[in-house]
Amino acid sequence: MGGCGSKDGVSDPKKGKGLPQEMFKTSDELVDFDTFFHESSKSALKKCLTREIWEEYKDQSDAENVTFKTMIFSGIKNQDSGIGIYAGSHDSYTKFEKLFDQCISDYHGHGKEAQHVSDMNADALTNADFDEADAAMVNSTRIRVGRNLKGYPLGPGVSREQRNEIMEKVVEACGKFEGDLQGTFYPLKGMDKKVQQQLIDDHFLFKEGDRFLAACNLNRDWPEGRGIFHNNDKTFLVWVNEEDQLRIISMQQGAGIKEVFDRLCRAATAIE
Repeated sequence: MGGCGSKDGVSDPKKGKGLPQEMFKTSDELVDFDTFFHESSKSALKKCLTREIWEEYKDQSDAENVTFKTMIFSGIKNQDSGIGIYAGSHDSYTKFEKLFDQCISDYHGHGKEAQHVSDMNADALTNADFDEADAAMVNSTRIRVGRNLKGYPLGPGVSREQRNEIMEKVVEACGKFEGDLQGTFYPLKGMDKKVQQQLIDDHFLFKEGDRFLAACNLNRDWPEGRGIFHNNDKTFLVWVNEEDQLRIISMQQGAGIKEVFDRLCRAATAIE
């Protein structure tokens, strides 16, 4: 972001100058609604968080004791957020529905009564085949999904013990892969330097330091309870406890959408 027009960078946001990320260090400092957003912010949080919603929810927490202030802090700390709100647990969506329903509708266009339909079946794909000329223009194909485990809080609310339990469950599941999905899991904690460099070279490694995740408490206890699985062919990855508890990724060179999606579907089913 550009400068905010004052020497110290902490001028009054009520006048459209100061930036909240320069004012607030923790979510506990969120008090005055008028100081939350800079005029340049275009996040879903800014559009949907009214003074009335703030006053109703500001001192509340969800079923996993994640505070409402924690959930909205990233979008206030980082004024360039696209959405700006992180659910602390599955309960957050209903406990704070007046805000979450609006943000989801604003960003995704889904109303409260909309039903998600999933079809993880590669044979059902249409228009997945490219002719030779079109395929020649495709360098690589990647499809990914995020998954979170039932019975655990989401990232802002998960404890160190729970995060380690999640990793253990995923390691166990990945250890049962067969055929082209077989591979190795690499925990980030205590990772060998050569392994780390190879994962960096392969563009597989995720790192600490994302300011959006840090602001909603997702980077706690780093790097414990985090890791990466990849298959022997390096065409399939599982990130554990980055933003989602699982980020499942299938990829390969070329335009083989059906092959990439089929691998993803088989892996997601096996993990589940």
